[in-house]
Parts: sequence; structure tokens; C-alpha cells
Amino acid sequence: MGAMSTTAQRRVLLAAPRGYCAGVDRAVIAVEKALEQYGAPIYVRKQIVHNKYVVQTLEKQGAIFVDETEEVPEGSIVVFSAHGVAPSVHDEARAGKLATIDATCPLVTKVHKEAVRFAEEDYDILLVGHEGHEEVVGTMGEAPERIHLVDGAEDVANVQVRDESKVVWLSQTTLSVDETMATVGELKKRFPLLVSPPSDDICYATQNRQVVVKQIAPETDLLIVVGSKNSSNSIRLVEVGLEYGAKAGHLVDFAEELDEAWLDGVATVGLTSGASVPEILVQGVLAWLAERGFGEVEVVRTVEETLTFSLPKELRRDLRAEAAGKVAE
Repeated sequence: MGAMSTTAQRRVLLAAPRGYCAGVDRAVIAVEKALEQYGAPIYVRKQIVHNKYVVQTLEKQGAIFVDETEEVPEGSIVVFSAHGVAPSVHDEARAGKLATIDATCPLVTKVHKEAVRFAEEDYDILLVGHEGHEEVVGTMGEAPERIHLVDGAEDVANVQVRDESKVVWLSQTTLSVDETMATVGELKKRFPLLVSPPSDDICYATQNRQVVVKQIAPETDLLIVVGSKNSSNSIRLVEVGLEYGAKAGHLVDFAEELDEAWLDGVATVGLTSGASVPEILVQGVLAWLAERGFGEVEVVRTVEETLTFSLPKELRRDLRAEAAGKVAE
């Protein structure tokens, strides 16, 4: 009876919202539509989004992923990833006579525009983010002589600016809110006149996914986050869960990576996924857990997400032209 009672108590707290955000959805659809519209191959600079399954799926459909623009044959079509690129990358594409489709997330584009504006106003820009992340590289490329990367609160002491009365902070969109504000707090101690951006740079989806993880973490013996190892927002979800009370946490790409040993002594599993993760991967984890006695699933929702973004303008233009041609026929 004791064993049966323990099994009956097993449950999954399924976070909502989770998975695809509007920017990821737009970027993935952009590659799919480009393949439909122009045929394979379509080149994609960097991973369109940081998810192994998505990249593998698009490769099977005819997408070719490259690290640098110069790897794309002259005259080809190249899609820029959701993380954004520096102006120099657009210059490289023009030099290579490439047709470009810019799938940069509009929320990242907003940060780029803020960087350009503050640089034109002669501010020193303190960009809170992780060195080497594609989004950071792209944003810094907008005004490399004015932007200083601040990689965590411990990096604040290293910051040097020209005029402490003209300093503004911006942020990589996929950081944890807590991490960013801890860094900003230290920056404000050093630079009391520090200007904040006109609106919060942390992506709404990143924030929403962290909020629900904070809610379920205190009840969670094991937190499973579905996401890839190079996905900043997915990594943060594990960190946030552990910080807010989850007893253990793991990041996995696929259900096959789960370890039964993780379930020892576990009654409640928390489950969520990063903003670049398709729902099919979460369903695979749920099936794996159900086979091991975790069939009771309770959805914990903190907010409804309704935001959508239109496709990149290059695709919209050509799709409209195609539609007009069919009407004319």
C-alpha cells in the first residue's frame, strides 16, 4: 500500500507559458516560407534559433547553416538569425551579392535601435550580457566605439567611461531578470546618473517563463527544462528554478537524455521549456514521465501570451507579389 500511495502522489507541474515565443516562431516560419517560396538551398547565418531539433529539422528541409556570411555562395539567399547581426554583416551580404531575409526578433531590433540612438547622443552604453553570445555581438556592432560589455555584477568594477553623467544601460534580451537587475544595481552604485532604457529590454517571453518557474520551484523536487545547451534563456530557467527552491534541475534537448536515477525520491516534477523549443519535445518528456508513474499533470499558468510578429518584410513583399500574380492569372 505504501508504494502505491507514493506512486499516486507523483505529479508533474507543467509550466505555462513555455516554449516558442513570437520571435522564434517568426524566425522558424521565415526559413520554412523561404524554402517554399524560393526552393532549396536556403542559407542561414548561424543557428536560426538556439535549438538542436529545430536546426536538424530545417536542415532536412533544405536549409544550410553557416557560421559566416562569406561561406554563402555569391547570389544566394541568406537568412539572418533571430539573434540579430551587426551592420558589418549586412555590408558583407551586399558585397557577396546575397539576397537577405532578416529574421532578427523585433525585440532585439529595438535594442539595436536604442544603441544607435544613444551612441548618436554621445552616451557611453553599458550592455549587460554574456560575452560571445550572438545577440551581444550583433548589438555591440551597432556602435563598437561606444558600447561596453558588462558580463555580470562582478564585471562592474572593470567599466571605464568618458563622462559619468552620460551613461546608459541596455541588456541582452534573454538574461534572467534577477541577474540583470543585480548587475544594474551595482552599475547604479558606481554611476548614480546612469540612465535606464525607455522600456525594459528583457524579452517578455524570457520574463514570463521565469515567473512561472519561480512559482512552481518551491514545490518541485526535480525541475526539467527542455532546451539546448547554447540557449541562454533555457540555461537561465534551470538557474532560476534552483534559486527559487527546486531541489534539483536539469537541461535536456530530448526525452532520451533523461536519467531514471533523477526520479529517486521524487514526488513532484516541474517541467518547462525554453523560448526556442517546439512543443513536440515537451510532449516527449511528458510521455517518458507518464511511463514511470508521473501521469498526473497539473498546468500552472501565470499569463496568456498573445503577441505575434509579422514575417520579415522581404518575404512579405515576395509573397504578396506571388499572390497578386495568381489573381492576375
